Amino acid sequence: MRMRKLIRDVRRKQAFTLVELMIVVTIVAILALIAIPLYSANTTAAIMSEGIAGAGTIRSAMRTWYSQNGSYTGATMTSLAIGQNDLQGKYFAQTDYSLLAVTASTYTIQAGPPSLTTRTSQYYQINQLGSELGTYYSNQ
Repeated sequence: MRMRKLIRDVRRKQAFTLVELMIVVTIVAILALIAIPLYSANTTAAIMSEGIAGAGTIRSAMRTWYSQNGSYTGATMTSLAIGQNDLQGKYFAQTDYSLLAVTASTYTIQAGPPSLTTRTSQYYQINQLGSELGTYYSNQ
């Protein structure tokens, strides 16, 4: 009888029972388990979009180089007509970009990993055809 009276008193005061509170805590925990990985993935994608934009700037400069010289040979990051601050961003520094495997007719641009943040160690690669070689983890 005493337990029933206690439950009745609690109901009259319009308080939450322990079971109701545990259900709410469980629901919040499940939502957090879903939201945190999604947030992390979206943060990484946003950081890498800066690197992709910078790679596009280099790609445009490489097209200009090719139209002026007839080949990609001799093109380096310092010889391209890119301003000193054109590649400097919030996450990527100008030194985070590099030209790989430059031949007369091919090149690969690599952006990253970003040195101005520790949130990701990914890098992005694209070639002269505009084919994205992917986003990779640099530590694997």
